[in-house]
Amino acid sequence: MRKLLLTLFVGSMLQMHAADYLVSDFGAKSDTTVLSTQAVQQAIDACSAAGGGRVVVPTGQYKIGTIVLKSNVDLHLEHGATLFGSTDLNDYLPVRSSYVSLRTQTTTIQLIYADSVENVSISGTGTIDGRGRSFKKLSWNDEGITRPHLLRFIQSRDITVRDVTLKNSGCWMQHYLACDRLLIDGIKVTNRNNYNNDALDLDGCHEVVVRGMLADSDDDGITLKSTSPRLCENIRISDCVVSSHCNAVKLGTETNGGFRNISISGIVVKPSYDQREKFFGQWIGSSALSLEIVDGGVMENVSVSDMTVEGTESPIFVRLGHRGRGYREGQHIDQVGSIDGVSISNIRITKAGRYGCSITGLPGHPVRNVSLRNIHISHAGGFADAKELPALTAAVADEKAAEYPESTMWGPLPAKGFFVRHAENIAFDDIEIHTEAPDLRPEYVKEDCR
Repeated sequence: MRKLLLTLFVGSMLQMHAADYLVSDFGAKSDTTVLSTQAVQQAIDACSAAGGGRVVVPTGQYKIGTIVLKSNVDLHLEHGATLFGSTDLNDYLPVRSSYVSLRTQTTTIQLIYADSVENVSISGTGTIDGRGRSFKKLSWNDEGITRPHLLRFIQSRDITVRDVTLKNSGCWMQHYLACDRLLIDGIKVTNRNNYNNDALDLDGCHEVVVRGMLADSDDDGITLKSTSPRLCENIRISDCVVSSHCNAVKLGTETNGGFRNISISGIVVKPSYDQREKFFGQWIGSSALSLEIVDGGVMENVSVSDMTVEGTESPIFVRLGHRGRGYREGQHIDQVGSIDGVSISNIRITKAGRYGCSITGLPGHPVRNVSLRNIHISHAGGFADAKELPALTAAVADEKAAEYPESTMWGPLPAKGFFVRHAENIAFDDIEIHTEAPDLRPEYVKEDCR
């Protein structure tokens, strides 16, 4: 106990004596007609070179291009401070990481970048606004190329992002690739002004806590990816409110390594307050929960509980497919991955679309050991004409093994509850399915199940 108290005391003393570096002292101007990139970067460099401290953005409005964070620096935005991203691509620094990952993770541009740093934080009650609407989509795979990410950390450790507001990225809002010991706490994210507007992407990260995030995104909300053989592992996500036109919580689509030891709980999923514009997905959202392996990875020991959902067309989607996309250019993954050990419990879903939910594997490669308990689903229903049912069955005859996994990929399913195919040891306990309009579909349709 004495050693612990001494450690806490010393840590407190270090924090007390860590210097503040005001960006205004380095020439930053509260004027969005003036570019303050160099001044902010000089403050970061000086802080890190001196052993660390806070780089403070005072109340005001500042325009920047790419800034690069350094170890032992806390970028602190005071209340009323806003960093605006430049709308000129020439103000963004192309960077190339040494980390071997998916072919799209080569030379990229972003507003705030860090690679191989440690003990870095972004804090305060200020705002970072990427003004991403200014960057037009020029090609299918241009995110991070001609449309900048707002925040990108690569192979870094002991990272904290707390309390800030993040708005309007050119593509993904925040991408953490191969990072360890990451805390995302109490932030607000609004990302609905461009294509590929995810709220949060954790990619091959270990030891992560995400809590208290309010997120409103056009594309996926909270997304775990694995664009390399490195799994997402030992991750806790809790007490978040998520709005998305696509998938509110998703493990996938990129799944080379996979996911292990993931705990998700206390998530509220709801439609956005702003329904004036949509780039991808469905107005009420595609899914509340999507769990996917399609690139040869593994999914093990995933627990999802205590979700309250309003909307989404196909709320629960579990998919083992075989797209087989590699993490290097031209690479194809031959082996089919696996899903084994998933628990989904205490889920309340209202005002859903009429698609239904699905759990599907492939012939000879079943989804294994999934437990679903205490789940109530109320959705639109409406398939009251028996003549419609054969078409629903015909639509799912195509396995679509190599296609992009999406909860709505087959259209409305032949079950109004759960369509289950190529699965083993799937347990349903205390499941209720209610439809607003009469619906003749059975609650469950099972094919090739044991």
